Amino acid sequence: MSDPESPVGISAKSRATFDDLPLNPRLRAGIREMGYSEPTAIQRGTIPDAVHGRDLIGTAQTGTGKTAAFLLPILERLMNRPRGRIYALVLTPTRELAIQAEGFLQQLGRHTGLRGGAVYGGVGMRPQEEALRGGAEIIIATPGRLLDHMSRGYVDFRSLEILVLDEADRMLDMGFLPDVRRIHDRLPRNRQTMLFSATMPPEVVRLSRDFLRDPRMVHVAEKTVAAVGVTHLAVAAPSSQKTGILVRLLQDETMSSVLVFVRTKRRADQLVRNLQHSNVSAGVIHGNRSQSQRVHALESFRSGNHRVLVATDIAARGVDVEGVSHVVNFDVPHEAETYVHRVGRTARAQRRGVAITLIAPEDGADFSRIERLLGETIPRATLPGWDYSAAPPPMAPMSQGRGRGQDRGDRYQGRRNSGSSTGRRDRRSEGRSGDSGGHSGHSRPRSNRW
Repeated sequence: MSDPESPVGISAKSRATFDDLPLNPRLRAGIREMGYSEPTAIQRGTIPDAVHGRDLIGTAQTGTGKTAAFLLPILERLMNRPRGRIYALVLTPTRELAIQAEGFLQQLGRHTGLRGGAVYGGVGMRPQEEALRGGAEIIIATPGRLLDHMSRGYVDFRSLEILVLDEADRMLDMGFLPDVRRIHDRLPRNRQTMLFSATMPPEVVRLSRDFLRDPRMVHVAEKTVAAVGVTHLAVAAPSSQKTGILVRLLQDETMSSVLVFVRTKRRADQLVRNLQHSNVSAGVIHGNRSQSQRVHALESFRSGNHRVLVATDIAARGVDVEGVSHVVNFDVPHEAETYVHRVGRTARAQRRGVAITLIAPEDGADFSRIERLLGETIPRATLPGWDYSAAPPPMAPMSQGRGRGQDRGDRYQGRRNSGSSTGRRDRRSEGRSGDSGGHSGHSRPRSNRW
């Protein structure tokens, strides 16, 4: 195919309503019932062409509404199709994202009669097999589990009209592009293809050249890289005192729903034990947690039973919880882009939020890269009344579990208010089984992941 045309920049500030978009009244009713009135910039820029069947590439930062930007055109195009055949396939990197998108599809399409099915690892195959055998017109799947079903011979894509690659750069990060290509090779060539991504690294560009035909490329032009509405703050926190400082910060009651990011699974487990030892209600999600454990942790966080949720970086695009007041970077990420993905969990859907980063002296270089990416200097602060010369308080003992040894920096202490690099094999395993640390429940509260 030819290269994508020059990106069409869409201002995030222009105003419109869903009545301005070519959508059936039944879809608009579902949107209204979800409490939304204005489409986001990526939705305004992509939905008109998508409804008319054009291939397109949509790039926008996390939390700007890419999910509805492809689900609404799918529902519009399939509204009057006969039921019982698979017409649309959405590939997404983690089971949490698959579950979220399928729940969102049910809310948007509640008046259409169209059915969706989520296909992902870590659970039984039988209900998914029923959806693939004609129980759903729209399939939302992780690549690994879908290939498992396809190898059994009962998946029929002959009626497929629409393919969506969601979070394409994340699929690249997790090593899924070979699986995506294998699936693509078994799909009808005469179809619409949409690709959505936060970034466009070279390998994703090459993928788009192979999969899409004369696509329109829509890029949402934001004033800053990070989500609008986020207040950024850095708090001085020596490595050995991060947990204690975090606990002290959490004494601020305005930190009502706090998502804390760490680099590794072992550090996540240790931190949540330390928080619980300090009488902070906290849960944890990461790649080694079972499906039921992740469901329980996320639903407890959503309901407010857990005030704090500790997560690894692989959850950065998977956790979709309404009303996160604060994101705390307990560990400063090595990559500046990871910071943007993390803090995008707050200040969603025109809300405001706070991003607090705990900075040790050795974090200076990584944090400077973050500031260069944001194009701003983040205010530094010390914790009032904190004795930085004192020894850290005693914490919960290390578990003798599966870890091979204490991670560098397991002594970190921290706290926050608001709203890992693993090898390729580990990433693929987590994505295939769905251990992504993101949303992992079948309840469907209103989502901010437009």
